[in-house]
Amino acid sequence: MAFPLSSSHVRQPLSADFVAHRRPRSSPPPTYLELPRGRTIRICRIAPREVRSGCCRCRIKPLECLDAETIPFMSYLNDGMKKTQRLVAVILIAVQVSCALPVVGPVSWMVPPAEAVLYSPDTKVPRTGELALRKAIPANPNMKNIQNSLEEISYLLRIPQRKPYGTMEGNVKKALKIAKDEKDSILASLPADLKEKGSELYASLIEGKGGLEDLLKYIKDKDPDKVSVGLASSLDTIAEIELLQAPGLSFLLPQQYKNYPRLAGRGIVEFTVEKGDGSSFSPEAGGQPRKTATIQVVIDGYSAPLTAGNFAKRVIDGTYNGSKFNCTDQAIITDGGPDRKGGNGPPLEIMPSGQFEPLYKTTLSVQDGELPVLPLSVYGSVAMAHSEVSDEYSSPDQFFFYLYDKSYSGLGGLSFDEGQFSVFGYTTATGRDILPQIKTGDIIKSAILVDGGNRLTVPADS
Repeated sequence: MAFPLSSSHVRQPLSADFVAHRRPRSSPPPTYLELPRGRTIRICRIAPREVRSGCCRCRIKPLECLDAETIPFMSYLNDGMKKTQRLVAVILIAVQVSCALPVVGPVSWMVPPAEAVLYSPDTKVPRTGELALRKAIPANPNMKNIQNSLEEISYLLRIPQRKPYGTMEGNVKKALKIAKDEKDSILASLPADLKEKGSELYASLIEGKGGLEDLLKYIKDKDPDKVSVGLASSLDTIAEIELLQAPGLSFLLPQQYKNYPRLAGRGIVEFTVEKGDGSSFSPEAGGQPRKTATIQVVIDGYSAPLTAGNFAKRVIDGTYNGSKFNCTDQAIITDGGPDRKGGNGPPLEIMPSGQFEPLYKTTLSVQDGELPVLPLSVYGSVAMAHSEVSDEYSSPDQFFFYLYDKSYSGLGGLSFDEGQFSVFGYTTATGRDILPQIKTGDIIKSAILVDGGNRLTVPADS
């Protein structure tokens, strides 16, 4: 094994005191024996009877002063250790190749945790808009525990061949236990005027069609298709209950941003789009070609209240009516509308996963393991472009649909632009099939805020 050179590894010149005790002319010259780890000791060639404590002829400690009879043994030991090291190395390589065991050593423990997040194919970043929006709802902790137990099943269902039904069953039983044991505390978190509706939803979550008890039965039957349908039904019901529990923001906005429009909750925007060249959109199943098509977007004020609020206000003001699309391989960008203002919009606004409020005017470092609550790496995610003046601000009116494609992403399946833009919503099933058909020059005929207007606050001086 090689060691860096240092003063402790370099032989020093002989001292005058040492030279004074010269060897007799009849003594053979000393020999240096090289041991493992680069250590060298001096061998004094004298008869065994002359070796004694404090040998004045060699000035070496007694244990390091070896006679001629010991040299062959040390040489044999040195060769044996080298052969043993080679054998161990060969065995470890063979075991690693055949069993795919994790390597323990510098290769593994020197890898930063962030690289494990980026390069692991199991990175649990939401891959659909529905999942991302569901995870973003600030709700009762017990409801979140139920949700997390079921969300885990979504990842387990992706496993091909032999699926871990035993683990799935354990997750559902855990969720059922929480749902029954914590029923009173969960229902108590509902506003008084929504308690009746919430109680009905809660009963259907446990015992209703497609509820947790049905899901448990499907798992025991090992029917992946029914498990998938039952899981989706249960998660949709959970999302409905959580939205009833979270009527507003769970944090206070910074004082300097009080004059910006803000959305305290969810909203829905519907775009009616048409072809710029007069052609038609592909027909729906069994239908006729369409001159216009609808793209529906859910905007999230829980995680991006200023960005979603600014966007909702622009929609109400008619900013996007007549706006044209410009397309790239990865995005469909609007031109901001006929009356585009330019300048700065709301500050860059990104809520990191695991945090309770957004960060402003700063991007996330995905390399350091920072991931957003609303990821860009989802097909149909909606985000504001950067301001032309400063990357610390979003554009006041220019937004884009992100066309996530894994082939343009990093090894962990994350976009290279992840954590760099203010994502504030996702395209729903009503419109995702339209996005691939959008071409440069196509037009937004109208944009309407169909839900969430009652959650929008627009200050008088905004």
